[in-house]
Amino acid sequence: MIKNFPLYDAHCHIYPHKILPRAVLATGDFYLEKPYHDGTVEQLISDGEKAGIDRFIVQSVATTPHQVKSINEFIADEVDKRSDKLIGLGTIHPESEDMRADIMHLKNLGLHGIKIHPDIQHFAVDCKGFEEAYDICEELGLPVLMHTGDKRYDFSNPNRLSPLLKRRPGLIVIGAHLGGWSLWETAVRYLYDFENLYVDTSSALCYIGKEKAMEVIRTYGADRVLFGTDYPLHNLSNEVKIFEDLPLDNDEREKISYLNAKKVYGI
Repeated sequence: MIKNFPLYDAHCHIYPHKILPRAVLATGDFYLEKPYHDGTVEQLISDGEKAGIDRFIVQSVATTPHQVKSINEFIADEVDKRSDKLIGLGTIHPESEDMRADIMHLKNLGLHGIKIHPDIQHFAVDCKGFEEAYDICEELGLPVLMHTGDKRYDFSNPNRLSPLLKRRPGLIVIGAHLGGWSLWETAVRYLYDFENLYVDTSSALCYIGKEKAMEVIRTYGADRVLFGTDYPLHNLSNEVKIFEDLPLDNDEREKISYLNAKKVYGI
């Protein structure tokens, strides 16, 4: 195991116990895979530590507006219990009755940014419902982690994300799955030159192979890539092994392992 630097997993989903089985199964159904882990915080930390991961950026997604407050309080509560291991992101919903109140609430809870999943929430990333949220995030300096890409849908594909990034250069976006799940080559072609876009490696490295991964990472630039696993979907040890096998130089590996996550989320 390569252990020259701390390793932060920048993309982990956790769920309250009362909805845990249903939420984990829904995640697997969406990606047409059986999740490897059980989705609990306990297994995330236990299996993550065995894999060599030091800290975890945790999040969940609201599928209805009324879930937003309870999800954000759940994430904040879990972070409070394990602040040595967990960093939290909040969620929003585009049909919120009071977007500013929802975002101020999650910020006051100490959460470090916002996670949205347009494909699961069934709203395009450039829909009007998210515009006020983007305004507030720019104002407050809150980064937005969003699921990006899916050849089955057109909610978060590069054709929608690139105009958003262009008209909002002050909005910091982290495009999950190297900027476009199942559309990696299209995504990097559309998105590589937007300085306000970062990407994470979740649900990407295990699909595209070492050569393509290196090409994509170096096109974006190691300054803009964060390591992530998409827990509970994939085997954490396998994800770390794939990352360790990439022929990155020390500077690139340090940035992707943890420095970029610290910078983006103000850790």
